[in-house]
Amino acid sequence: MIDPRHRTWATSDRFVPRTFIRPFARFAQLEASSGIAILAAAVLALILANSPWSETYFSILGEHVRIEIFEWRFEQSVLHLINDGLMTLFFFVVGLEIKREAVLGDLRDPKAVALPVVAALGGMVVPALIYTAFNGGTDAAHGWGIPMATDIAFAVGVVTLLGKRVPSAAKLFLLTVAVADDIGAIAVIAIFYSGDVRFQYLLGAVAGLALVYAANRVRIRSMMFYVPAAVVIWYLALQSGVHATLTGVALGFLTPARPYYRPKEFDERARAILDQFPTTDVTEEVAIEHAEHEILLLSEISAETVAPLNRLEHRLAPWSSFVVIPLFALANAGVDFRGVDIIESIGSRVALGVALGLIVGKTIGISLFAWLAARLGIGRLAPGVNWGHIVGLAAVGGIGFTVALFVTSLAFEDPATTDLAKTGIFVGSLIAGILGSMLLRAAARKAET
Repeated sequence: MIDPRHRTWATSDRFVPRTFIRPFARFAQLEASSGIAILAAAVLALILANSPWSETYFSILGEHVRIEIFEWRFEQSVLHLINDGLMTLFFFVVGLEIKREAVLGDLRDPKAVALPVVAALGGMVVPALIYTAFNGGTDAAHGWGIPMATDIAFAVGVVTLLGKRVPSAAKLFLLTVAVADDIGAIAVIAIFYSGDVRFQYLLGAVAGLALVYAANRVRIRSMMFYVPAAVVIWYLALQSGVHATLTGVALGFLTPARPYYRPKEFDERARAILDQFPTTDVTEEVAIEHAEHEILLLSEISAETVAPLNRLEHRLAPWSSFVVIPLFALANAGVDFRGVDIIESIGSRVALGVALGLIVGKTIGISLFAWLAARLGIGRLAPGVNWGHIVGLAAVGGIGFTVALFVTSLAFEDPATTDLAKTGIFVGSLIAGILGSMLLRAAARKAET
């Protein structure tokens, strides 16, 4: 129960907070909530693409946004603004998560992460080989990177729905595989899915990143510097031909993972500020006016005692999970199946290569490479985790929705081939989720006996 004296507008009993704000806040606290939001957006996209509003849906995505300042002109379609612009925020958050895990988390100890990292490598190589087996030498061969990706939000959502049937150590294995998978996906996009490079713009983007690094070193802290710098770097990368979303990853890696003030420094500075607070022998008006400066100083050093990486991740992760990715799904998941032979589409080389890459490739690749790592002594299973859990988690890793759709948008220009790849993603991800759930349930029953 919230004390009425401490209520804000968002926690009040007014109509909007009561009807919308508080229910959404409760929903967002669920581990599976981001996966549910993405799924809802994808379903809506499919409905719109196959409804009487289909033409409006596609025309909005194709609408161009223009910005002109003197002689400078910027023009992008709504679809490209989402894929190249908003998705940069998603990859920035991914970069923050990877750096946090590498500096402070489970990726810090090489021995602890050897098994899932090797498993993730198998989960990238085997799906790519399966896709290539179906499409090598064809016009669709460039799509081999599509089934390599694991969708963290959906995969974690499926495992979360299984509750205590999945040990916490097994969930950690899946998360580490997904993080390593993200690193691999970023590398693949950077190397194989960027356009013709214009080096003058690329050098400008690199110089901008170097400037951000130098600013971090001299402890420039204001977002008034970093936000414009990030926009300029993004624009230069976009013009260079290297995929602009990679600037998000680079900026995430450059974000400081350590706080500006250590706890002891915070304690000393906070006490010094509190000692300046007005005494009770002055009037309330004078006390409030005099205290404001000290309160602002205290709030500033309190914020800077939390690492910039943690602060930014805390602020931006909800925007990434509940705005950027659902918008991306809404813009990219719309496939018009009217007049299309679904069975024939699923049986196409592209759709089969993607679907089997996700279902079979991920399951075999992750499981096999994890087993090899254990046999060679590179890594070992965590206590409470059996090979049944690993195979089940490997199958769940075949849910490749978000990043797979993103790679599809980079790999193909032909709409028909793109739709076939999306069909494979939908079918493969659905089957992978169901198969993974069944295998994890079976592993849980076996562990209980």
